[in-house]
Amino acid sequence: MASSAILLITLALINFIYTSFAFDTRPLLDFCVARSNGKACKDPKAVTANDFFLSGPQKPGNTSNPNGVSINYASAATVPGFNTLGLALARAEFAENGYFPPHTHPRASEVIYVVEGEVEAGFMSSTPQNKYYSKILKKGDVFIIPMGLVHHVRNVAKGKSVLTATFNSQNPGFINLPNNILAAKPAVDTAFLAQVFQLDQKTVKDLQNKLWL
Repeated sequence: MASSAILLITLALINFIYTSFAFDTRPLLDFCVARSNGKACKDPKAVTANDFFLSGPQKPGNTSNPNGVSINYASAATVPGFNTLGLALARAEFAENGYFPPHTHPRASEVIYVVEGEVEAGFMSSTPQNKYYSKILKKGDVFIIPMGLVHHVRNVAKGKSVLTATFNSQNPGFINLPNNILAAKPAVDTAFLAQVFQLDQKTVKDLQNKLWL
């Protein structure tokens, strides 16, 4: 009995430690408003409500790019009060047929909320399962992307769609897989990529020569 109790306590502690380090560290203060020079925290006596406020993310963006998407961010980079709170938010507007290509956020899970229109969101589980989970989301729907998994979002509405994405990290990271692989500097060896993707080298070279975002 005693050995079983010790085992359970040990497993609980391991789980606690793993969870504690899986996301941004917990703040030790009520808040730590970032200073413009990036050093230490702003004096709490000088903090105002404006340090926690951002006006404008709801404004339409420019979707005239190859992906047909515009993004407005609210994060520690744009709202100093976000600093150390382990949160970031993005508003994305999609033109018709606009999309986010397959990508990952290595440091955060993501909650998608559809404000307007209709999108398809999907993610893939890790190898060897490689299972694809996708859902058509309409206005008011929510979909969760687990941390670090490859995922995409595309507009399937007749017209524009708008969503918000909330991350449980103030710096979730963004790895755009097509760019990461095909637009790397210096370039990844063409023959190697052809071997990996089972394509001819000319096709890979043509892809590498495209203008990636």
